[in-house]
Amino acid sequence: MGRQFFVGGNFKMNGSVQTIKAIIDNLNAAKLDPSVEVVIAPPTLYLLLARDHLRKGLEVAAQNVFDKPNGAFTGEISVDQLRDSDITWSLAGHSERRVILQEDDSFIANKTKAGIDGGLSVILCIGESLEQREAGKTIDVVTSQLDAVAEKVKDWSKIVIAYEPIWAIGTGKVATTAQAQEVHAAIRKWLGSSVSKEASETTRIIYGGSVSEKNCKDLAREPDIDGFLVGGASLKPAFVDIINSNL
Repeated sequence: MGRQFFVGGNFKMNGSVQTIKAIIDNLNAAKLDPSVEVVIAPPTLYLLLARDHLRKGLEVAAQNVFDKPNGAFTGEISVDQLRDSDITWSLAGHSERRVILQEDDSFIANKTKAGIDGGLSVILCIGESLEQREAGKTIDVVTSQLDAVAEKVKDWSKIVIAYEPIWAIGTGKVATTAQAQEVHAAIRKWLGSSVSKEASETTRIIYGGSVSEKNCKDLAREPDIDGFLVGGASLKPAFVDIINSNL
């Protein structure tokens, strides 16, 4: 059985009650490829709004989760709170949190473990900077980020790995299909050697970084690209075209 294609929409710090309802209304009304798993990640304030309005079969993710249980952690959100609100997914390790908020590999690994242990599924984001790519360190960087998680998480069945080259996020620059496939293949090889053969065969590795309706079909044809994590385009009607990239 093949890996189920996965498309996530990361709204980042965008949207309002009105615009998020409009995005959800568009998704609810659209004819979506039934073989694709679809998850949207609105800002925390709108998680319940999204869950209440999004049709059955489409899931909602938090953009962030804390690595500790409920307690005195101002501004954070716990796994239990997400589960209580019927939120089934969370992102971890997005480059904007790694770079802007200085979240390190260990903290991201702890978040991932907390999410998995608490019953969430996790979209684990990894990726290199332009400087790292030009220095030929791409594979070293992404496998180091993965190693940190593998030290703490043994069951990868509820993890989707999102490879997002930092230099391609929101820049309009996209890794070529060959560049993306090369890194995805290396990640799959890492899974086989560092986690298990089963994890290598079943874990979905998705691509993010200026994914659009114009480039998604070519990327989707690559053997180790199992879907997309979509940023800006997830706020637009073209998100439906990306979900349907295999049709």
